[in-house]
Amino acid sequence: MRSFFEEFKKFILRGNVVDLAVGIVIGTAFSKIVDSLVKDIFMPIIGVMTGGLDISKQTVHLSGEVNLAWGSFLQAILNFVIIGFCMFLVVKGINALHKYVLKEEEAKPAPEPTPTEKLLAEIRDLLKREAKPEPTPNTPT
Repeated sequence: MRSFFEEFKKFILRGNVVDLAVGIVIGTAFSKIVDSLVKDIFMPIIGVMTGGLDISKQTVHLSGEVNLAWGSFLQAILNFVIIGFCMFLVVKGINALHKYVLKEEEAKPAPEPTPTEKLLAEIRDLLKREAKPEPTPNTPT
């Protein structure tokens, strides 16, 4: 039983899990901001353009007390499109930054080898030469 908790502790404290948790919390907060943007900014403007019609409260009566809330669904679709567009911009920006950083790294010249590295390279080359048998003049090649 103890090893189960140790394994769980290692799992929960890994960087990926913590990053994922932070991403979910930020995503939830961002979703609330976009929901407010659509509900409080875009929908009133659309309402003014449609003559005071509040689209988010539009329904179709089906039977009895059952209504189809198509306006609320339209608002959710608008939220999704805005969040998707914002995520597209974020990913596009990160990719551009990544290309910029990689381009800078490629432009940097390789550092000069240290004296120790030069010595090790010479030793490596000598060992390679000694490992190859020298062809004798009588041996056909």
